[in-house]
Amino acid sequence: MDIRAIMMGLAFAVMWSSAFTSARIIVAAAPPLSSLALRFLISGLIGVLIARAMGQTWRLTRGQWRATIVFGICQNALYLGLNFVAMQTIQASLAAIIASTMPLLVALAGWLAFGDRLRPLGLVGLLAGVAGVVLIMGARLQGGVDLFGLGLCVAGVLALTLATMAVRGATSGGNFLMVVGLQMLIGSVALAGVAAATETLVIDWSWTLIAAFAYTTLVPGLGATLVWFMLVNRIGAVRAATFHFLNPFLGVAIAALVLGEALRPLDVIGVAVIAAGILAVQVSRQRQQQAMAARISRDRQGSPNDAR
Repeated sequence: MDIRAIMMGLAFAVMWSSAFTSARIIVAAAPPLSSLALRFLISGLIGVLIARAMGQTWRLTRGQWRATIVFGICQNALYLGLNFVAMQTIQASLAAIIASTMPLLVALAGWLAFGDRLRPLGLVGLLAGVAGVVLIMGARLQGGVDLFGLGLCVAGVLALTLATMAVRGATSGGNFLMVVGLQMLIGSVALAGVAAATETLVIDWSWTLIAAFAYTTLVPGLGATLVWFMLVNRIGAVRAATFHFLNPFLGVAIAALVLGEALRPLDVIGVAVIAAGILAVQVSRQRQQQAMAARISRDRQGSPNDAR
């Protein structure tokens, strides 16, 4: 992994983690689904226009179209929509912690549903991640967390996990910015219909709201998604996903610094355990991928000798 990939991974982790804090500011002053639909409309149009200026096309491969539609609905509409609604009643740090478990859930789903081999290190990582979540949830439930908001966050990360599993290997082929922009436009359309039917457009205008909306539209919304696709294209999905282990730390730290959310001792311990679990799972998957590539290479080198 070169220095450029490392910088891209760190930038993605910071941008992704900060999205929960800016979202918490937005939903305190504006309808969550309407705000998110507008954010995706603006981000999507910017992404598509820049992509066209760069010579990219919306004539995507079949796999790219499938990934674009699935992620547009499951990631942008369901995952983020449910999180925006949830953050009206729960803290940004808790939403970030739940969302950061997605790599663990993907590994678990791959093991259970697709028979992906899980090395001992990966299994330890999964168990550690579960233990960290249980530790944090136990402390939060005793402190009186809103169960409905918590349930929405859990449903959101499950939707993102299913989407990730559904489009495994279907995002290659270039046109990254165009794919990102189209995903956001699909999410905007899906959210706009629900928002029109369920929300009343009442906004408490302030410079804080405007700054938070601009930031979440351009940085986590467009920038983080683009950097992620570029990082995956550069080093592969398994190695790129290693940077997710930073998200629990960064999500909690940014919420504490910007919003003044309290950090309990059990939160800190739980976040550390979850981060260690994510790192263990990703390192295990990376080693497994390397071992498989080495085995394939040996098989290919041995083929001529076998033929003789």
